[in-house]
Amino acid sequence: MLEAIWGLLVLLSVIWVIYDVVTQNKRLSDVMKVVWILVALVFGILGAAVYYFVGRK
Repeated sequence: MLEAIWGLLVLLSVIWVIYDVVTQNKRLSDVMKVVWILVALVFGILGAAVYYFVGRK
């Protein structure tokens, strides 16, 4: 049960980063968008947190 909740949180954080990078963060180049999406996919919640504090301005 706990693994399912954790998996759902990771999935939601990755989806949020992808949505935010593609729709909201227009100033990023296409290469940086791909990099942030890959960071989110590889590192999950940690990648989303780094994007929130560093990549999102």
